[in-house]
Amino acid sequence: MDEPISAAKSALEGLRVGCVQYLNSRPLIHGLEDVLLAHPSVLASKMRAGKLEVALVPVFEWLRSPADYVAVDGVGIASRGAVLSVFVAHRGPLELMKAVIADPASLTSVHLVQVLCRGILGREVPMVSEAEGDQFGDHVGRLWIGNQALDFRQNDRGADWQYWDLGEAWTRWTGLPFVYALWILRRSVCNSDQVAIALREVGSSGIAALDKIIHAQNEYSVELAQEYLRRRICFEIGDAEKRGLSRFRSALKNSGFLNSEAGSNVALDWV
Repeated sequence: MDEPISAAKSALEGLRVGCVQYLNSRPLIHGLEDVLLAHPSVLASKMRAGKLEVALVPVFEWLRSPADYVAVDGVGIASRGAVLSVFVAHRGPLELMKAVIADPASLTSVHLVQVLCRGILGREVPMVSEAEGDQFGDHVGRLWIGNQALDFRQNDRGADWQYWDLGEAWTRWTGLPFVYALWILRRSVCNSDQVAIALREVGSSGIAALDKIIHAQNEYSVELAQEYLRRRICFEIGDAEKRGLSRFRSALKNSGFLNSEAGSNVALDWV
């Protein structure tokens, strides 16, 4: 057994661990066992309820409750441009879009699309349910994230869909990367330093094993998986990614999506 995986298992022993269940997370849990895999919104709910101590979750969960968590530095899921797996599919000009059907699995992206509509389109675009979307006809967009988004792209049969890639839109608007998910730990975790070190080592080991991961998956073509994991997803969280995260936090606050507790007076703590 590889040493990083052994160290992680030792550091994580006794902790309930969760991770988003998408292709982009596999390098960050490669070799780990006993990890709960679920959609982002489900994991965030379990973290809030205290049913998990450690999880790779949407950054919005950390930003809205920074007093409850610390984040693992250096590793996560980000993009520095088009990401492929977070987009609004729409027909006709984006400027005519009247509403967006929300992906119920989303937590960060459902807020990102609203921030971008205000910042780029200059107006609010309501998020609606599947049933509510019918009233808008061809003027409704649909938010897709993660594997659902990749599935939609792969199965698109040319039905006049256009794709507003939110990673690309964010970077063009701000000049910064966008961070989608991070490992966060509840502050009650007593060995947080050791857990963070172990998770970074697992991430490094998984990134080194990308070819194995790409060829082991059978949901997508090797070409798509290569393009996605090697050229679209950034697993390193550095200074630029942190600036992008700070910019997103400010945009959320200005849009009224964060309460006063999650304002700029509460530090974002890394470990």
